Amino acid sequence: MSGTSLDGLDLAYCEFNNDPGKWEYIIRYAETMPYSEDWFCRLSSLTTSTASEYASADHAYGHLLGKLTREFIEKHGITADFISSHGHTVFHQPAKGFTSQIGNGAAIKSETGLPVICDFRSGDVAAGGQGAPLVPAGDKLLFPEFDYCLNMGGFANISFDREGERIAFDVCPVNVVINKIARKEGLPYDKDGMLAEKGRVDTCLLGQLDRLPYYKQAGPKSLGIEWVEENIFPLLEKSGLNNKDILCTYYTHIAHQIAITTGSDLSEKIFATGGGAHNNYLISLIGKYVKPQLVKPNNLIVNFKESIIFAFLGVLRWRNEINCLKTVTGAGQDGSYGAIY
Repeated sequence: MSGTSLDGLDLAYCEFNNDPGKWEYIIRYAETMPYSEDWFCRLSSLTTSTASEYASADHAYGHLLGKLTREFIEKHGITADFISSHGHTVFHQPAKGFTSQIGNGAAIKSETGLPVICDFRSGDVAAGGQGAPLVPAGDKLLFPEFDYCLNMGGFANISFDREGERIAFDVCPVNVVINKIARKEGLPYDKDGMLAEKGRVDTCLLGQLDRLPYYKQAGPKSLGIEWVEENIFPLLEKSGLNNKDILCTYYTHIAHQIAITTGSDLSEKIFATGGGAHNNYLISLIGKYVKPQLVKPNNLIVNFKESIIFAFLGVLRWRNEINCLKTVTGAGQDGSYGAIY
């Protein structure tokens, strides 16, 4: 799993058991492997690359994923049934009929000798859906005890049941924005919100962010880096604010959008995961605005929940069972998606 925040490659060895009526999971081993500076720059610049550079990166990145996965398997003495790989999203424009995650499945298989399940999103987009978020199918089956499942990585996405149907969508950008501003201060990310906490909220910028048309749209809906570059970064740059004030304002924007999404029932629980769940200042702000109770699991699940779920989506695909919900993506039908090599 590689997220848009480019923190690194998440690898997790998971086991699943289908007891009657309930799926159970165990994470045996998990770790995050940071990208080299070369790969960070290469992945960051692919949206403006040539076609040949993109194709070359797809295969080279597939071999990188395969090599790192093979080393992970050898290190832990793992016997695996298959590899489930999300890859790294470069383009996500479902309104134009395409989404693209690099990390060539044939290259991964050639490096590991194991079957590979990948390209989970394209089938849903071809069926008229958003191709995102995909995590809710796993949320529903693996974490049914929570009213909301909120993951805060490069983007915040949320899923919940409404009248017996799973509803989900991307809430707003999170670390894809925060990390970029933090890098302007010479930091890879804003640890515990230390930069944001020193800033002040600018009500003008906050209002501009909160009024962006995406937030008024009904789901299904999803976000990509292209939307952030077109809608968020120009507002931040035109504000004329220092980086700490930008961060403080943007953190408040995140909290506002999550509060709007989760309603006012104090008895409900929100299962909060992803890198943003480690940011104490962000969590405190969300707690200030959000009514339901935030529940943060242990760090292993916080860090690797999306890896767990993409492993699980691979299990469902392997069994030819539904792993993508039309109520979430807006496609014409539920599907069992993923290319198998």
